[in-house]
Amino acid sequence: MSTKDTRPAGPGSPFPPHALHDYALLADGERGALIGPDGAIGWLCAPCWHDGAVLADLIGGRGVYAVTPRDTYVFGGYYEEGTLIWRSRWVTVDGIVECREALAFPGDPERLVLLRQLRAVDNPARLSIVLDPHADYGRAPLEPVRRSGPGVWELRTGRLHLRWQGPPSAVPGEDGLTAEVELGEGERLDLVLECSGSPLPRVLPRAGDLWRTTEDAWRRAVPALENTLAPGDARRAYAVLRGLTTRGGGMVAAATTSLPERAEEGRNYDYRYVWIRDQSYAGQAAAAAGAPELLDDAVRFVGERLHEDGPGLAPAYTVHGAPVPDQRDLDLPGYPGGFDRIGNQVRAQFQLDGFGEALLLFAAAARLRRLDDTGWKAVDLAVRAVAERWREPDAGIWELDERRWTHSRLSCVAGLRAVAGAAPRHPLAGTCTRLADTILAATAATSVHPDGHWQRSPEDQHVDAALLLPAVRGALPAEDPRTRATLEACRRDLTQDHFVYRFRHDDRPLEEAEGAFVLCGFVMALAEHRQGRRASAYRWFERNRGACGASGLYAEEFDVAQRQLRGNLPQAFVHALLLESAARLDGPPG
Repeated sequence: MSTKDTRPAGPGSPFPPHALHDYALLADGERGALIGPDGAIGWLCAPCWHDGAVLADLIGGRGVYAVTPRDTYVFGGYYEEGTLIWRSRWVTVDGIVECREALAFPGDPERLVLLRQLRAVDNPARLSIVLDPHADYGRAPLEPVRRSGPGVWELRTGRLHLRWQGPPSAVPGEDGLTAEVELGEGERLDLVLECSGSPLPRVLPRAGDLWRTTEDAWRRAVPALENTLAPGDARRAYAVLRGLTTRGGGMVAAATTSLPERAEEGRNYDYRYVWIRDQSYAGQAAAAAGAPELLDDAVRFVGERLHEDGPGLAPAYTVHGAPVPDQRDLDLPGYPGGFDRIGNQVRAQFQLDGFGEALLLFAAAARLRRLDDTGWKAVDLAVRAVAERWREPDAGIWELDERRWTHSRLSCVAGLRAVAGAAPRHPLAGTCTRLADTILAATAATSVHPDGHWQRSPEDQHVDAALLLPAVRGALPAEDPRTRATLEACRRDLTQDHFVYRFRHDDRPLEEAEGAFVLCGFVMALAEHRQGRRASAYRWFERNRGACGASGLYAEEFDVAQRQLRGNLPQAFVHALLLESAARLDGPPG
């Protein structure tokens, strides 16, 4: 290997944002990084998911860590099976070069370690390296860099302490540390970046030890999932969910903020928080797949929130169980077509369906005999909250204006029935059954369309794809006329080429209002399966399974016309429903 100095690339540095289709995720449970096809990591928050980004290039802030071939190349890459260890792979005009990349796993809540290992696979390789971190979404300056040993550099930005083990001849400058590296065929170079909110330990971590620990930890964390459709994709979905789940049990809804669902329409949100609904989906998926670790995490986190807040359960929390900060802008350019928002206005909302999903989660744990006395107390709190609040208007699953959303009430019916069915001799069983009957009767009296399907609310006669899910969860039997009518109405009014849209915004064609909602595509597969239509269920599953990026990650929406991902990445609840669908469709209906 030889190295030589190079000057920083300057304002023309070729690290523009890419289509979301082209990004891969590294995650260790405590934070996540997005890698583009040019080897540039343009998004990484530290020390925690919702803390300020130290690499914020994705939304127009300063901060990037790039390893890029100097020669013309075609990019590719893949995850090592059952892990979030990514291999960037570039075919150049002269050879092949790879960069193996991971956040050391499992993550330390106080200190992240980012591993990159370069290897010239075929013929020598020339690469450029840029490390230019800036805390607080790129607004904090990088203090003068200090060399503390051969190829070891110490950096400070904002309140963050960083240390980088890289090429000995890297050059500090206006754009951080830069270097050019030449590798002989078969030669490797390890890069190790540490970042913490407090001073780093004096002992340097060894790349080889970190790689072995990370490989072993992923091997233990992700089960085989052989009894599922598409086991490889099911394992990847599980790995994503595990990578988004902290040591404390909370699972963020996505790794990013402000990636637009629709260009220039203002639908840009910060999803680096734990939504009770999404975490409950993930726990139910893990239960269906026979992989209880994520189920236990979800039960623990959701149960703790119910014990603390009871009927005042918020829709979302930070991973530490604190309130989500208010929404504000950063005064950055944002991702193209989007804005630069952090925080979320969800903290001011009431979402009734969160209680129903929590009950479904606890029932799944009870069926597997994984619900202890503390969990049953949380069940009691949730049942009491439903009894107290089910008549109130709420923001609903799509977080819109407050109404008596049908989906929210039917979700509670499903949760109550699931608890009663999971423990028929428990003292709560009778209460749950009676309350479910009461809510169902009241909802049926106001929210069944004259054509026989469930409508969105008493005031809105349209159908909504979310209304498929309560029946899948057991709120009503598969043969109930309202269940079948709702499935037919959704298929007729909200689908196109086996993609599903949430609801009609107005009279425009579906695809002009927003992208297809990938979550709803998997729910449609489950709904068809419950009706015993296996071939149809497989078609919906396969169509939506393909609505992912090059790395196999899913965003919230899929732009059918442009074949592009829309919204924050990766979206946890989509991966959860893929996992659940893969598990349930491999078995009998019901």
